[in-house]
Amino acid sequence: MAYRVFKSGLEMNEKDLFERIQKGDEKALEFIYKKYYRMMTKLVITNSGTEEEARDVYQDALVVFWQKARSGNLVLTSKMSTYIYSICQNLWRKELDRKKRLSNESKDSSESMDLDKPEREKIIAKCLDQLGETCRKVLMYYYFDEMSMQEIADKLGFANTDTAKTKKYKCKQKLDELVKSQYSERDFLD
Repeated sequence: MAYRVFKSGLEMNEKDLFERIQKGDEKALEFIYKKYYRMMTKLVITNSGTEEEARDVYQDALVVFWQKARSGNLVLTSKMSTYIYSICQNLWRKELDRKKRLSNESKDSSESMDLDKPEREKIIAKCLDQLGETCRKVLMYYYFDEMSMQEIADKLGFANTDTAKTKKYKCKQKLDELVKSQYSERDFLD
């Protein structure tokens, strides 16, 4: 059985590490984050992704892993790295499919959206109002107040900057979906 040195200097095997994560030990999760960072982000980068996309996918994968481990319903039948890697693969595949759909939609569009800035701002503000309070704050702090992830994490009481980044990413996706679902190109051209 492979043993790894944990920050406290104790020897920790994967089973013990997984048990700590199941109990909500964020230090164990941080250890996993750092340990597998290169391997997981390389997956995205070598498959047409950027460093930022790779980091976002990995963070989302760890959120999924954390939630499943904490639920008590996850029984690992493989190494943790293999399980997390498969989550990353699935998330990146979905993201590539989404990008492909968006690319095809923009090619199908004969006219480009040419909105003046105030009109765009009105639409975004209207959609921001439809988001939950936390999402609205995260996006406002980041895009309008230009706060750092650390400042946002501190202001909103998040565990760390990674939590703030994950929240910003998910909130931005929700906002994008709202804008696309409620406003067609015709709305913009009227």
